Amino acid sequence: MKLTSLLGVVVTLSLTIPTSAQEIVWPKLEAIADYTYMRFAPTNPYTARHALLGGGGSLIYNWNEFLGLQGEVQAYTSNTNIFSIPPTRGFPSGLTGSAQGNMITYLFGPQIKTRYHNFQPFGHLLFGGAHTNIYDVIFRPLCPGGGACNAKVPSAEAFAMELGGGLDIRITKSISFRPVQIDYLLTRFSNTLTKTSIQNNFHYSAGLVLTLARGSY
Repeated sequence: MKLTSLLGVVVTLSLTIPTSAQEIVWPKLEAIADYTYMRFAPTNPYTARHALLGGGGSLIYNWNEFLGLQGEVQAYTSNTNIFSIPPTRGFPSGLTGSAQGNMITYLFGPQIKTRYHNFQPFGHLLFGGAHTNIYDVIFRPLCPGGGACNAKVPSAEAFAMELGGGLDIRITKSISFRPVQIDYLLTRFSNTLTKTSIQNNFHYSAGLVLTLARGSY
């Protein structure tokens, strides 16, 4: 009787322990809400870099515990920025004014993340587009000067690319805190006034990561 009971315990352990040891569970679907900051570098020699503040979020579908597909949308508004054009051929008396604008970015791409510990670094490469009225509000005050009125209004839509990463700190099984995400953000708004179409921007964000669904194998 004792031998039969012992064999039953051994069989039960052999069926349950390997299964629990081999099972891997990870966040299948994650949502991120964040505060965001961008240092936008417009291709205009007469205006300083614009500080843009805003917020947004991401949705990430993870194929496994390491690799996922991220969709990100961010909305920004800029501080009022002063520009000053010295006397030139197009503007004999020079021109001084101010500009305040908005920007939206919408990006998609892969994310790689490690989840072995409570401190979880990640990296991503995202592609998509951007929309802004910053160039437009800078351009329009130039028309009274004369020469710039013959130029085409700079584009409001552009290609965008974001490369970077950050760190998540797990608080519970469903909530993580993201203290830092730092990215290089490339935008390609065309500008007929300066004949350039590349802006190299700095992007920082912080927020919360929520697990909406889990996967396992």
